[in-house]
Amino acid sequence: MSNSSSISHFLLLALADTRQLQLLHFCLFLGISLAALLGNGLIISAVACGHHLHTPMFFFLLNLALSDLGSICTTVPKAMHNSLWDTSTISYSGCAAQVLFFMFFISAEYFLLTIMCYDRYVSICKPLHYGTLLGSRACAHMAAAARASGFLHALLHTANTFSLPLCHGNALGQFFCEIPQILKLSCSNSSLREVGLLVFSICLALGCFVFIVFSYVQIFGAVLKIPSKQGQQKAFSTCLPHLAVVSLFVSTGIFAHLKPSSISSPSLDLSLSVLYSVVPPALNPIIYSLRNQELKAAVRRLMTGCFQKH
Repeated sequence: MSNSSSISHFLLLALADTRQLQLLHFCLFLGISLAALLGNGLIISAVACGHHLHTPMFFFLLNLALSDLGSICTTVPKAMHNSLWDTSTISYSGCAAQVLFFMFFISAEYFLLTIMCYDRYVSICKPLHYGTLLGSRACAHMAAAARASGFLHALLHTANTFSLPLCHGNALGQFFCEIPQILKLSCSNSSLREVGLLVFSICLALGCFVFIVFSYVQIFGAVLKIPSKQGQQKAFSTCLPHLAVVSLFVSTGIFAHLKPSSISSPSLDLSLSVLYSVVPPALNPIIYSLRNQELKAAVRRLMTGCFQKH
């Protein structure tokens, strides 16, 4: 293949070699997808229907759940289709759409996690200014800014990636379309534009990470000054789930993309890609529900109400 104009489709990495393992992977992905749909769907419904949950923290949690649903629905259905029908192809336009939407949902999620950290910081360190700094209009603007920034970030990377000439075949070493795998097919070792965008993305991600770390230093300092143990526990119960989600999101993504090449192998790369792209959307609702009594009570009421109707 001389250039990208002659590529009509890409070949995705097969999840398994034998038919039995392919069907096993299909069932595994189906189970994870259903868990993600159920968990995030319950959070969205509970927050939307529970008027007492119409607070900034739960508003951002609802937006996070929407991003989780979007990211898993972008990658997993095609992988399940390929496993079920024993194929590995994805069209050129389908691959571009998958890259765009996956980058959008992942970027928006990271920005939302940063905003949620700011919410916890204001709530604990500046409680008297909470209503002023995080009013309904301010929250809507921040959520919209996270989504707009995520979409712009995804659009720039997608447009640049698919404008590069590709001359090293059309086989991707991943079960979904991912920018690093597509860049490996490029005729040049690196594109100046892509390097510039990569540096910009790293600086942006690092800036958000530093903000999160600095905020939590301030938060834990303020929590430890709370005189009552009950007050400390209540503050920690709202912070620890967010911190766990951030840690899961950042650690899996960093290790998947920055691991030493000496320990790289197809099976390990596949496992890590599943770990950072598929598992977090299913785990996040569980993490948030474990320690948040308000959310658990709202979900319980929602499920009880549904069962009573039927």
